[in-house]
Amino acid sequence: MCLRTVRSAARVRSSPPSRDCLGKLEDMQTRCVCFDLGGVLVRIAHDWEAGCRAAGLPVRGASAGSAAGRVRGEFSHRFGLGRISYDEFCEGQAAASDNLYSAEEYRRIHDAWTMQEYEGVFELVNELHQRDLATACLSNTNDSHWRRLRHLPGTRALPTTPEYPSVLLLQHAHASHLLGLSKPDPEIFRAFERATEFSAEQILYFDDAIANVEAARAVGWRAERVDPRSETVPQLRAILKSYRVLE
Repeated sequence: MCLRTVRSAARVRSSPPSRDCLGKLEDMQTRCVCFDLGGVLVRIAHDWEAGCRAAGLPVRGASAGSAAGRVRGEFSHRFGLGRISYDEFCEGQAAASDNLYSAEEYRRIHDAWTMQEYEGVFELVNELHQRDLATACLSNTNDSHWRRLRHLPGTRALPTTPEYPSVLLLQHAHASHLLGLSKPDPEIFRAFERATEFSAEQILYFDDAIANVEAARAVGWRAERVDPRSETVPQLRAILKSYRVLE
């Protein structure tokens, strides 16, 4: 083979694949589409004022301030890891806030935090199943919200019709309080892989928190952020099309 031919062949081998080719490769890799729940499939309150408003309660004193937010965050983190009960969560927050809100009022706010599904989620999940793709969720949540999201018996009576039918469609359901780990800890992504038997490169993940997206990418997942303050399904569909998962 002449030198010119060798150089030409080397150039062909070293040329990067086209964008279209990359898209098709991504399509071949994706086996599981995994979603965060709150802010991706399900609307939630994104701050204390919104939570109070949803519960029909006023914002009292300095409850919306950063110091109060840190206290609530500590209790939420422990509850989200399954380390305290629902009663301990509500009573602990009431005591820590000098009973600015009662334990029962904290319960009302907590229950109101999770709202309805985003429009079009049910159809999207079904469409992914029709394409022989597995669907899953990996959520930082807690026992009381999980029971409501998954239509499981708990402290409150279950409605006749599930509130979150799309969440029930998901084939692999994993949550922080069940795994004893929370995002963005890289170990929660590894725990998900072990539980589902999907490898990192087979998973396409969606979250509304940048820190969680970055953590997922750091362990080899393909992860994308969606904006929870806008309708999420058009965003999800656009990203899925960019990966050639949907047409």
